[in-house]
Amino acid sequence: MNKALDLNTLPIFIATVEAGSFTAAADKLGCTKTKISLNIKALEKHLGAVLFNRTTRQVTLTDAGHQLYLACQPLLAKLGETLSEAGTSAQALSGTLRITAPVDHMALLLAPAAAAFGKRHPGLTVELRSGDKVSDMVREGIDLSIRMGWLKDSSLRAQKLGEFEQRVMASAGYLQEIGTPKHPSELKHHPWIEFSPLPSALTWTFEKAGERVQVQMQSSFRVDNTSAMRSLIKSNAGLSVIATHLGEDEPDLVPLFSDWQLPRGGIYAVFPPGAFIPAKVRAFVDFYRQWLTEQTADTENRP
Repeated sequence: MNKALDLNTLPIFIATVEAGSFTAAADKLGCTKTKISLNIKALEKHLGAVLFNRTTRQVTLTDAGHQLYLACQPLLAKLGETLSEAGTSAQALSGTLRITAPVDHMALLLAPAAAAFGKRHPGLTVELRSGDKVSDMVREGIDLSIRMGWLKDSSLRAQKLGEFEQRVMASAGYLQEIGTPKHPSELKHHPWIEFSPLPSALTWTFEKAGERVQVQMQSSFRVDNTSAMRSLIKSNAGLSVIATHLGEDEPDLVPLFSDWQLPRGGIYAVFPPGAFIPAKVRAFVDFYRQWLTEQTADTENRP
């Protein structure tokens, strides 16, 4: 008679599938690569089937592994969600919540919200990582990523939390030296600061009262973070589009074309692969959505 299956091998199997390698799975679970390997071998031995095709850098599922993943992943995700909800009702949130967000959004919005959230849950450690580049959430152990704009990857698990407007910005010094453009079409004659993470950073569409103008900019500078972009604008290097965050005060920047509208962008909560969302993540997302709504209301009610 076969020895009973060690059910602890199944979550390790699921984590390995979603991480893409034994090393990444070990980082995600906080254990050694050797433990991952031994558990997968034990599971394969019990089932009498090879679950992964192994290479030096990654692992891919065999047909048997694919079938096992499809069968087990929803069941384990539901079990984990049920246990998490039960634990949340019985005790306060604890552990570490790792969140990433763009630099400006982190400083202006997310950090103050995280401070308020942390006061409600003193047993929880909140780790904030700012950056404009998209992170590998599984490999870096990220619980939640806040992303701005438009999500091009349809496979991402995400929830929309809010929206933001965009404006063309210039410095007063630049406008005094070069002159103020009167119409969006004139922007093609001005040096443009390109924000490289955007898929179409040099093509912008303006709309006003049924009129639609698409402008192709000429790049003078290319940057990969918003802090550098703002610094270049303030240094009279050119013009660019900046997200107008809630309550943001930019005394050194001058908005242009206030009667024209650029496409509104979204604020999204993006989760790592897998159906299970930990209670600490769900709690923060619900809190942040409400916090953003309240900030919007406060901004609109200001005299």
